[in-house]
Amino acid sequence: MWDALVNGMRYIIDSLYAFTGSIGFPSYALAIILLTVAIKIVLYPLSKKQMKSMKMMQQLAPKIKEIQEKYKNKDPQKMQQKIMELYKKHNVNPAAGCLPILIQMPILIALYRALLNYEFINREHAYLFGIYLAEKDHTFILPILAAVTTFIQSKLTTNTADQTQKTMLYTMPLLLGWIAATVPSGLALYWVAFNVVGAIQQYYINRQVLATEKEVAEN
Repeated sequence: MWDALVNGMRYIIDSLYAFTGSIGFPSYALAIILLTVAIKIVLYPLSKKQMKSMKMMQQLAPKIKEIQEKYKNKDPQKMQQKIMELYKKHNVNPAAGCLPILIQMPILIALYRALLNYEFINREHAYLFGIYLAEKDHTFILPILAAVTTFIQSKLTTNTADQTQKTMLYTMPLLLGWIAATVPSGLALYWVAFNVVGAIQQYYINRQVLATEKEVAEN
């Protein structure tokens, strides 16, 4: 099954590369970016729910903290009940982010396997910033971009008042940047593009959430 998935991923990349050639700009890097955009479009219905829930949880963080301070030492069971009631009232699902991540993992693994030591049809078109997409980025351009774009996207939903989330805001981009330096640079490019598209989507969803809150407050 994995071989079929990996071969399918290579077929899609080669097909998108052929498309870039048909528009006069043959590039495997562009093909990977187009693949990323296509995946983000397919996952958007799930991602939208995830992003809205993350933004709402950020907005509800002060109220959750009040509940925790009030009941944590007195009645932990009631504390959990009150928090779940708060989530239900605002139509927030704390587990909303799990499904997109679970779907994303096989895609990342398949793309990693597809790019690892892959001989592209036209090797001269498989470079970005002088980096061969089937090899690690020894210039660290893409790993740095992966870390920066991860930070930007995380910043849009992180509650910096929560010390744990604040720590993750700074440590997770460093971890992902390090991982991006150890995998084929084509996968690092995919992650950068995925973050950029995700950040744009999150920005507009955040605006929608704020607009909805404002409308509810006015009524």
